[in-house]
Amino acid sequence: MSQEQVFTDWKAREAKAEALVPLVGGLYRDHNVESSVFGRLMMNRSVIDILKAHRYARQVEAQDLTVHDTYPVLDAVSKLNVRNAHIDVGKLAIKFRNEGGDDLEAFLRTELESVIDAEERTATDVVLYGFGRIGRLLARLLIERTGGGQALRLRAIVVRKGRAANDLEKRASLLRRDSVHGSFKGTITVDEENQALVANGNMIKVIFADAPDTIDYTEYGISNALVIDNTGKWRDADGLALHLRATGVSRVVLTAPGKGVKNIVMGVNDGDITPEDTILSAASCTTNAITPVLKALCDKYGVENGHVETVHAYTNDQNLIDNYHKGDRRGRAAGLNMVITETGAAKAVSKALPEMEGKLTGNAIRVPTPNVSMAILNLNLESETNKEELNAYLREMAFHSDLQKQIGWSVSPEAVSTDFVGSRAAGVVDALATIAEGKRCVLYVWYDNEFGYSCQVMRMVQKMSECTLPAFPVAEK
Repeated sequence: MSQEQVFTDWKAREAKAEALVPLVGGLYRDHNVESSVFGRLMMNRSVIDILKAHRYARQVEAQDLTVHDTYPVLDAVSKLNVRNAHIDVGKLAIKFRNEGGDDLEAFLRTELESVIDAEERTATDVVLYGFGRIGRLLARLLIERTGGGQALRLRAIVVRKGRAANDLEKRASLLRRDSVHGSFKGTITVDEENQALVANGNMIKVIFADAPDTIDYTEYGISNALVIDNTGKWRDADGLALHLRATGVSRVVLTAPGKGVKNIVMGVNDGDITPEDTILSAASCTTNAITPVLKALCDKYGVENGHVETVHAYTNDQNLIDNYHKGDRRGRAAGLNMVITETGAAKAVSKALPEMEGKLTGNAIRVPTPNVSMAILNLNLESETNKEELNAYLREMAFHSDLQKQIGWSVSPEAVSTDFVGSRAAGVVDALATIAEGKRCVLYVWYDNEFGYSCQVMRMVQKMSECTLPAFPVAEK
């Protein structure tokens, strides 16, 4: 193609992507329909983001896919009164092309039959108890979903009263700006009169309290709430039950490994969640990163045993400069040192994946980066494989299985940790780093230990609230 043709083609694709934006927004706001291209969401995304998602899809499928292919699909979906669904227009466009049909509406009616004219859903009140790294990212994710039928509504955050007179403004500023994840996409104002933050039209009450059981949430118009405890202060059932003693609370989720409660890793053992469960743990970021990959390996090859080494970003419990710390080595300056420390993730895997009981050892190295970690899985398998076969299988799991939201995939020879900031997958397999020969393999799994984990927590909250959106096209078994 000539330079002029290349530019003309770009302008045509840009114009079509611009036409996609109102379709994506309308479906989300009015029908609670999420749109994606091979898992990359298009809601609240720029035209360039949408074009990049299509480029990614072409790399994944090794097939040409442009906005000219997906626009007709989304346009047709918008006319079918589809509700409460996650629609991967990239996969649908390629499936329609490969099946050789010529009646797009009939094809979509067959594919989406179960969600055409679906009923609206009842909203669930959500309270964030604690407003640290995970709490603020969960707030962003919940606010992001405001337009989609508001099945989950962030109603309040609970914190201890700070010493500063402008406490609310400081909370707003921390939500508005983030050194790792960038600025908040939208507007945030402080409503001093109502003791609230207003973010993209959401009025979020700020409740100051020193203990969970002293709060009457009904005074704030909140009832039957699901509380997400981000403090990590209480890890067992007795401690977390303090939340249930508060008026207006029905369920609690802990964003840390729990003791004596179910530890859930979405995609692996979320089938264990029952309507009777009132206290659940979302396990740890590392457990969420490695367990889906281990499940995929167990299902196909079996795992004899192995070792997990976590190269983990430093966290807020470490010291900035050398000082006293109750933990070994964590008192040394986090920004200057690699710090060997313990991790319970290897043993915790068996809580979600019982077949791994007693098969894994683990250790961790904290490194001077603020976010994104890596788990190195050194495993002995029960059956033989090689790099090409193993990567092909894991790629299939990443894009066409029930684990597609949990397992991400990278084939870039230039990928480094900052490239995975904002990844919504629980863990991303670095395919080029895979080592496999006979019954031994080594896998390198990147994970955004803040945002990727928060996305897993959100999936768990959606499951508990019975508002998980069915995905289309349905993954083949």
